[in-house]
Amino acid sequence: MAEHHLPQGPFDIPDVPDFIPCRLKPWLFIFFVLIVQFSGGVYLAAASDMVGTTGLMQQDILMAGYASLIGLAINFAVMFRVKFRFSTRTQLLVCGAVLIAANYICAETDSVPVLVITCFIAGWFRMQATFACNSTIQLWLTPVRDMSIFFCYVYIVVDSAIQLSGIATIYTAFYWQWEYMHWIMIGLLALMMLLVVVFVRPVRAPMYIPLLGIDWLGAFLWAGFMMCFTFICVYGNYFDWWESTEIRMATVFGLLCLGINLWRATFLHHPYISFRALTNRNVIRATVVYLVFFTLLATEHVFEHSYAAQILGFDETNLIDLNWYVFAGIIAGCAFTYFTFALHKWRYKTMTAVAFALAIVYLAYFYFFIDYGVEKEMLFIPLFFRGAASVIISIVYLTSIVQGGLPFMQFPQALTVNGFTGAVMGAVFGPAVIGEWLSCTVAKNASLLSASLTDTVPSLNHTSLGQLFGMVQMQALVVSMKEIYGWLLIIALISLTVILVSYSPVRPWAIFPKWRTIRRTLRRFVRRPDPVG
Repeated sequence: MAEHHLPQGPFDIPDVPDFIPCRLKPWLFIFFVLIVQFSGGVYLAAASDMVGTTGLMQQDILMAGYASLIGLAINFAVMFRVKFRFSTRTQLLVCGAVLIAANYICAETDSVPVLVITCFIAGWFRMQATFACNSTIQLWLTPVRDMSIFFCYVYIVVDSAIQLSGIATIYTAFYWQWEYMHWIMIGLLALMMLLVVVFVRPVRAPMYIPLLGIDWLGAFLWAGFMMCFTFICVYGNYFDWWESTEIRMATVFGLLCLGINLWRATFLHHPYISFRALTNRNVIRATVVYLVFFTLLATEHVFEHSYAAQILGFDETNLIDLNWYVFAGIIAGCAFTYFTFALHKWRYKTMTAVAFALAIVYLAYFYFFIDYGVEKEMLFIPLFFRGAASVIISIVYLTSIVQGGLPFMQFPQALTVNGFTGAVMGAVFGPAVIGEWLSCTVAKNASLLSASLTDTVPSLNHTSLGQLFGMVQMQALVVSMKEIYGWLLIIALISLTVILVSYSPVRPWAIFPKWRTIRRTLRRFVRRPDPVG
């Protein structure tokens, strides 16, 4: 890969012809990133429309959506190798073609295995295209290669695209059909490929690094473990957890994939994910924080839609308009992290405390104000704080992994672990726990409310049993939500207390190595390929 900067001149991108002004070249790649981030296989915002037209279950669509995240996470370990094997032009053209095919398949198929596999592949190529663009403009964003600055840009693009794609999907389905979103994205991807053909030259890397020594079997096994973990969390309640054969089989297969991978890592010279990456202190700390933090915010997936749709009576367009509040929180969270964490080098402990404090505001607001008469505008505060909190914790702990002291060859492996724990486990584990907790709590409160209404049933002459049952279920749902919000609030307060009493003087100083250093490292890696892997 050519160096994308001049030693004594302004930033330039050799891949783009000189007739395009230098100041416009980075924005061309940002445009490519936005298109790629909007095209991720299925669109979870349109899940209810897909259920009605394809015969798929809600769980099937969620599984496909999370398979895209798994494909994205698996790619981290090899994205540098692909970057130094193919030119940016080739990567973007191939990824664009694959994403076009994935969008077409997702719009037409009603087969769950085809949908899941397609989304997994789409996630892999979406990550590679995103990395190809972002690595090209990295020195434009931060000439000193400060990753705390770079990750602020990454998350403002990625998280904003998630919210905006949901809004675009719902309004497309409202005015036309949900399939039209896929056709729109196919058109935008075709436009991207056309712009790549016209404006991006095939600049080959000065040092050719073949794709040798990669543990592809390990990648397959890690993907299998992540798929099984996700399957258990998504389908667990539907199949009654380990009472069913499906969940037991997924558990056995997942543990088998994990066990084989750990066993192979004991003797392979270049495993897909090494023990050094798995046992790194910063990786373990980030995993624990992700599990606690995103479980506290898992009410986003379990409560918010039910509360707004069933209790407040919002339709799909009013529901998706709430994404604007989260989007505003993401922008504010990235800006806050940039000025405090990236520029002024606030400590990791301070930033973690701020994120948990925002999560506490989110939980406390719903605990004290959840009711039948809440206006849509009143939801701005909790959703704004949730968006800011999640993006702050993501930027901070991804930066900590860069600063974890790992050699460069283990650094992409740590990113794979971080992608799985932060994106996949954060999205499926917490909702599975909170969803099961809600089911048990609603059943308990419904039985208590039904018992209290026994004496009043004879006086309710004009109320049918169906209406009465609906009232009981509605009240039980509100009471159960308030109860769970209260317990989560207590856990969040305890977590914040633990953070405040702990001592951590570490500040962000995560500087990325130079590209020529990375090339030399990868070249030495290829010269010593693993004979077993």
